Amino acid sequence: MSPQRHATTGDFAPPPPERELTVTAPDGLPLHAETHGPADGPPIVLAHGWTCSTAFWAPVIRDLTADGHRVVVYDQRGHGSSPAGLDGRPTGYSTATLADDLCAVLDAVLAPGEKAVVGGHSMGGMTLMAAAGRPELREHAAALMLCSTGAQRLAGESRVVPVPFARLRGPAHRLLLTATLPLGPVTPLGRKAIKYATMGPDAAPEAVDAAARIVHGCPRRVRAAWGGVLAGLDLAARVARLDVPTAVVAGTRDRLTPFPHARRLAAALPRLTELHRLPGLGHMTPMEAPEAVAGVLRGLAADNLRQPGAAGTSDAPKADAPKADMPKADAPTADEARIDAAKAAEPKSDKRRSVKRGALKESS
Repeated sequence: MSPQRHATTGDFAPPPPERELTVTAPDGLPLHAETHGPADGPPIVLAHGWTCSTAFWAPVIRDLTADGHRVVVYDQRGHGSSPAGLDGRPTGYSTATLADDLCAVLDAVLAPGEKAVVGGHSMGGMTLMAAAGRPELREHAAALMLCSTGAQRLAGESRVVPVPFARLRGPAHRLLLTATLPLGPVTPLGRKAIKYATMGPDAAPEAVDAAARIVHGCPRRVRAAWGGVLAGLDLAARVARLDVPTAVVAGTRDRLTPFPHARRLAAALPRLTELHRLPGLGHMTPMEAPEAVAGVLRGLAADNLRQPGAAGTSDAPKADAPKADMPKADAPTADEARIDAAKAAEPKSDKRRSVKRGALKESS
């Protein structure tokens, strides 16, 4: 990965991996993957989002490997060091392809029957939803994290492009998602645009710069091809098939996948562990608050992974591992309130209301 496509110093510079490997996708495409931390540590597999790369996870990797976790990251096709397609052009992009690639990575980096916590941010979370019910996910996922993501209606509910009428919101954001215009080099104006679109108002300058380098490094045709998939995304029916403990994480200032997406995911998940509401954060939560996201993953690993060497048994979960303190909740924004009001008017079955009333909780 060239230096221009990620930070080269500080917490956002990718740490050197313990191992780099090439995973072959079902269609023959070679995917770049990396492992960090001790080979015998509790495994956590992470899938990045649209226009990002393995470098996106740098501060989370540092946090988790510091206390002995093994972290596996990979470049989604067309991103980072993974090629766009076998012919060099983005071809065959779909939610099924996202699931195919994730399943290939899980089989390649985990032993048969070995379990891991699997987390996904944005399009990475959609990757987990797309893989719901796949045998590879059932075999290898002990728990999941869905971070800053949504299952459907992405274009219609995004808040990046300010438009005066709600009916124009969907078309405007579909144009944004599928645009092929080059972003060019990272400039002060480019940083401001990335911060506005993807981060909260208090994001650290070094986080903004690192995010801008990563996003600007994504090839424009890859960006547009995957953006087209996201514009028509509808994975809502698959969420209920994620039948392992699952945490949902989202920032209240997310313009790309506003917080009501997280509420709907939490309500639909059959084994929700917690809805983590991060006040003031935008879409790039793992870069804005890596300690909070790493804390969620660490907690899922402690509660759901077998711990080698545990007294009396090899599969006793470590119940007392520390979890990161989560920021206190704040009031919904005006945009959230309008979206929630609209969703409240939608018909819902009495069965879902009765089942989920006691299951949904938000961390504070």
